[in-house]
Amino acid sequence: MERNLTTGSVLKNIFVFSLPYLLSYFLQTLYGMADLFIIGQFEGVASTTAVSIGSQVMHMLTVMIVGLAMGSTVSIGQAVGGKDREKAASAIGNTVTLFLSLSLLLTIVLLLLVRPITGLMSTPSEAVEGTAAYLTICFLGIPFVTAYNIISSIFRGMGDSKSPMYFIAVACAANIGLDYLFMGVFGMGPSGAALGTTLSQAVSVAVSLWVILKRKSGISVGRRDFRPLRPVMGQILKIGIPIALQDGFIQVSFIIITIIANRRGLNDAAAVGIVEKIISFLFLVPSSMLSTVSALGAQNMGADRPDRAKLTLRYAVIIAVCFGTVAALLMQFMAEPVVALFTDVSSPDGAAAVRLGGQYLRGYVWDCVFAGIHFSFSGYFCACGKSGISFLHNLTAIVLVRVPGVYLASVTFPDTLLPMGLATSAGSLLSVMVCAAAFAVLCRRENKVAIGGE
Repeated sequence: MERNLTTGSVLKNIFVFSLPYLLSYFLQTLYGMADLFIIGQFEGVASTTAVSIGSQVMHMLTVMIVGLAMGSTVSIGQAVGGKDREKAASAIGNTVTLFLSLSLLLTIVLLLLVRPITGLMSTPSEAVEGTAAYLTICFLGIPFVTAYNIISSIFRGMGDSKSPMYFIAVACAANIGLDYLFMGVFGMGPSGAALGTTLSQAVSVAVSLWVILKRKSGISVGRRDFRPLRPVMGQILKIGIPIALQDGFIQVSFIIITIIANRRGLNDAAAVGIVEKIISFLFLVPSSMLSTVSALGAQNMGADRPDRAKLTLRYAVIIAVCFGTVAALLMQFMAEPVVALFTDVSSPDGAAAVRLGGQYLRGYVWDCVFAGIHFSFSGYFCACGKSGISFLHNLTAIVLVRVPGVYLASVTFPDTLLPMGLATSAGSLLSVMVCAAAFAVLCRRENKVAIGGE
């Protein structure tokens, strides 16, 4: 289970760690897209819109949980890199205690806010009931979502990205089968999509717990490790909170974009919802680079090998840019056919959603290039224990470019979604500039300290 990432070829370690993570993220995205794809085969645009809006709210919550869990990944990774098993055990125990409490609190609060959240999203009237039903069932499953993600963060902190891939593969297979059962056979609509997702997460958690009990990790976690310790909790939260807030603000910006699109009409709302799912699929590589750089970088920082952490960052940026450029160019020619996979193009509303979605995707897809770069930088900043920089560059991009840019594009160009997509990408471009400047400042400070030490 435990893997040392502080020796050997840096590029090889990136591929060894990132490929299983990439596959697991692919599977997670696939079962998220399965809800939208399958409901499009059995229901109309209203149900598709309900699932796209509801799943976007759930995606926001999930990425914030994952962001907070990044504090655990880095804390465990630094302890493993420094060969401090006692510290690693304490970080694992405190992670479980923290997230168990958090998941129960979130479940209660969010169940009370289902209707306000549905209204806040400016959900089209045709999709209100479906969205509320979807959210209610998914909120009941938050403990399973949280459990899966903290288990995965613990494994990745120990350098093991393969086990989470197997867990999510089980969830993906279960979700697709349950979706066809609940939506196709029983005709449950958005409620069936939510029920399939929730039950598949529960199955994944059960499998992961069984693996933990059967397999020895090399790190012994005792009862005392679950007792909250201020220094341990403090480190987890110091790293995790800025990342959670960063991811939360990013998702809030996307929700604001969804609200802007929803106010343009049902077809625009469906188009934006579908493209958001497609983009989440294309963000496989950028997202895997963030997790890879943070995990590898944390172990190398713990082992006092900052040079290897920087080299990891360099390779990750190159990989992300190459992938993003290819994806962006391909989507200029394939946008409409890809969007058409998620709706009935033979109906007037479906045809309109495909046309609008193609416009939005052609502009938005360039975000794959820029996001790949700033995700890699964010992973490096987390590994260094400076996740506040990640929060800062994302907040700056959202406030100064992404949200106002999308709003102005929507008002100025009411007949096309292309400018809205380009405005979203421009926000990530600003993030890249801020990250590059922050990295240069950190390197300059390190050089001054090294010279002073000599």
